[in-house]
Amino acid sequence: MKPPLLISAFLMLALLCSCGAGTPPRTAADAIRETGQPPESAVSETEEETVMKYDFSAFTNVKITGAELSRLNDDELSVLYVQARYCQAMTEADIETLREIVSEDMTFTHMSGLKQTREEYFADIADGKLRYFTIGIEDPVIRVDGGKATVTFTSVLNANAYGARGTYRMKGTHHYEKRGGRWIAVNG
Repeated sequence: MKPPLLISAFLMLALLCSCGAGTPPRTAADAIRETGQPPESAVSETEEETVMKYDFSAFTNVKITGAELSRLNDDELSVLYVQARYCQAMTEADIETLREIVSEDMTFTHMSGLKQTREEYFADIADGKLRYFTIGIEDPVIRVDGGKATVTFTSVLNANAYGARGTYRMKGTHHYEKRGGRWIAVNG
């Protein structure tokens, strides 16, 4: 049985407007920028070490497939890390983290045409009207251009949206802007 259009619209919203931003773990480069000196434990980073500083395994409800993390540069990894952090926060209904990640002026437009502010959308997550169990990030393509970035991927949402439980696959692009050294989800 297919969910009503409005419910599908709300799930599409989650994909099309689910952007994430946050603060990745502190690196040797951060220490050098802040203090002018490398930390005592600083060593040159190999590709493996660059990947390891972003602990994607911490995101227990998010699965990234179709991306070879070792081929991504630090900027691309930091954006993907933020996207995964955002998705994990959705599955945990962690509104505090979502507020850190999503720009205050972010709006969410549903397929039905309904528009919601950031806080209206977060309220639906907080009260369980929108409940995300797991989120897959399939075949992500990350583009970084200075202080702007996009992630295009297929989202696989295992969710209960307004009473309709199912697994939904949707392709979308998420937009980010670097503000105060952190990637923030913004309107595209």
